[in-house]
Order: sequence, then structure tokens, then C-alpha cells
Amino acid sequence: MIKDVILQQSNEENRRAWEANAAFWDERMGEGNDFANLLCWPIVRSMLDPQPGQRILDAACGNGLFSRRLAGLGAEVVAFDFSAELVKLAQARSSPSTPMPTYHAIDDPDGQALRALGAHVFDSVLCNMALFDIADIAPLFQALPELLKPGGRFVFSLAHPAFNNSSVVHLVEERDNNGVIETVHSVKVSRYMSITRSRGLALRGQPEAQVYYDRPLQAYLKHGFDTGFVLDAFEERAFPPGTRQVNPLSWGGNFSEIPPVLVARMRLI
Repeated sequence: MIKDVILQQSNEENRRAWEANAAFWDERMGEGNDFANLLCWPIVRSMLDPQPGQRILDAACGNGLFSRRLAGLGAEVVAFDFSAELVKLAQARSSPSTPMPTYHAIDDPDGQALRALGAHVFDSVLCNMALFDIADIAPLFQALPELLKPGGRFVFSLAHPAFNNSSVVHLVEERDNNGVIETVHSVKVSRYMSITRSRGLALRGQPEAQVYYDRPLQAYLKHGFDTGFVLDAFEERAFPPGTRQVNPLSWGGNFSEIPPVLVARMRLI
């Protein structure tokens, strides 16, 4: 009971932060940044393999960036987010020249509102860069087998738990490598195995810090395995060398050996 109250309070705190950040996020994210366009979308599209007429659920859709892209490929997209402000902005970005996703504002701590979307009606479910924003991911995983058709797919992307969690520090160092002076970019990680809660900035300058829930990869996979999924695709995503650096130590081409994102596909058996 106490745990449920704490999770509810944490979820509400994060929802308020996202409501406060929604307009800033939508303005800065727009139709995609380097993380979305270079790291996430190419492999998300490949793993989903959307076909015209398929029904896809976009969970925690944000401003609807990938919802719109999937609808543009001919999929019938249903999307939801717990931030009503983000849902309004997603609807405002929809174009009359392309099929419009169906958007819902759903703040659903027990999964019942998700189940109301329909039993076994979706070919696949996407959750792009959002599971680490959710206080309790168990209700979503538990609802997935009831939402998906037999053999349906769940594709999710994450800030890489091992290399891009809230404990990570970005470093730049100079070394003498056999007479050649080199600049080396690296990350220092001080925590991985513990499930922790912290506050941070998704985008520099956003009005309010949001809540992050750092979990090891095994925590995500266990939820999938326990609800009848197998892992059948996995890719770690790093920026190619030469990719621009927005800030001297921000993610980009200087960190091309370190993946800040991973994308996984789980299939219902």
C-alpha cells in the first residue's frame, strides 16, 4: 500500500513536470532531433516493419513525432501520453494531407484504461524513449498481451541503461599515445544495477526538471519475459563519427564508440 502511494505521488510529480515542459519540448523537438532521426527512427522503423493497414499503438507518444511518421506509412495509429498538454500539441501538429493518428490522454497506473483500447487489436506496440520516464512499468507490460494480436511485437527504445543513466559523467582527456597527442572522449558510470529515481533535464533549458527511473536492462526484459514475450531483436545505437556536437561534451560523433541508445523488439509467444 505504501509503495503504491509512493508510485502514485512520483507519477503525479513527473506528469506535472511534463505538463510544464510540453510547449518547450514540442518547440525544441519539433519533427525530430539527432537522437530521434539518427539513432531511434531508422531501427524502430525496421523492427516495427509497419505495413499499410496495420494497427500500431504508440505508448507515451510525446508530441506524436513517430505517430505521424507511422501514420504516413499507412499504419492505423492509436497514440497516448499521460500529459494532456503533449497530446494537444501532437494533435495540433497533425496534417490534413496525411492520415491522423487517434490520440488519447491516458494516465493509467493500473492498466485498465489501456485495456479499454481493445482486446487483441494491435499488430505492434511502440514505446520510444519513454519507459525510463514511467514510475511503474509493470501495468503497461501486463496489458500488452491483452492489447496485441497473437505473435504481436513490442518495440521499445531506451537511453542505454549502462552508458546513459543519471549517474553518467561525460569526460574529455588528453593523452600521449606513442608520441601522438590525442583527445579522448569517454563516460564515467558510477551506478547501474540499482533501480533509482532522480531528477534531470531531457533538453537543456527546459522549464522544469523531470523524474527519471534508472533500471538495469534485465529489469525491462524480465517484465517482458514474465508476460509472455521473447526478445527477438536488439541493437545498440551510437552516433557516427563526425556527427555534430551541440555542446562540447554532448552526445555526438566524439562519443561514437559509446551507445547512448538501445532499441529492442519483443515478440508475444
